[in-house]
Amino acid sequence: MTSSLRPPPRTTADAIDDYLKTIFQFTEWQPEPITPSQLAERLALAPSSVTEMVKKLAAAGLVDHRPYSAIRLTPEGEQRALAMLRRHRLIETWLVNEHGYGWDEVHDEAEVLEHALSDRLLDAIDAQLGHPTRDPHGDLIPAADGTLHRPDAVRLDAAPIGFSGRVVRISDRDPDALRVLDRLGVALDEAVTVAEQQSPAGVTITRGTGSEIVVSPAVAAAVWVERLAID
Repeated sequence: MTSSLRPPPRTTADAIDDYLKTIFQFTEWQPEPITPSQLAERLALAPSSVTEMVKKLAAAGLVDHRPYSAIRLTPEGEQRALAMLRRHRLIETWLVNEHGYGWDEVHDEAEVLEHALSDRLLDAIDAQLGHPTRDPHGDLIPAADGTLHRPDAVRLDAAPIGFSGRVVRISDRDPDALRVLDRLGVALDEAVTVAEQQSPAGVTITRGTGSEIVVSPAVAAAVWVERLAID
């Protein structure tokens, strides 16, 4: 008989943390607040279940929400969300740097471990890694006090012709996109320029090496670039 490891049962506190983290992540790189239907889609839950939980979060003072409107975190809810993001992103970094995981493999592992590790172990991991400020995908790791410093970046699929920037974030929502970028050799901190001549197949970019590649619209939507400083 074979056996497999299973994650521990989720608690109500775990579910609350996941909701708050998801709400924060939705607005982390763009300004529009999340709606209940978008939250249900992100969490892969029934809208009715999300509606009930959002009511509980509002009653607990963690979110602001009125019927038929978007959901916004309160200061207390934001601090709790940032604490969970810190956990998640430190664990992802630890798995990649110390345990040989690929950047397309760590999300689900971190989802389980973020609820299980003690604060003491998390602090030890942070120290072991040298107190990193971003995870393997470029997502910012909040400091212990919840602060983070976000670069002024735009999505590659929205960058204008001639835009020159440095890749500062690659979304991990789609592991297939990460694998495509791996094959293309596109990584964090790479300098890219949106080429003058574009392809109907996607976004044509010129890399720092001078070579050109075409990135599909779906993959380009996962890449954030920060404008290069001009000396």
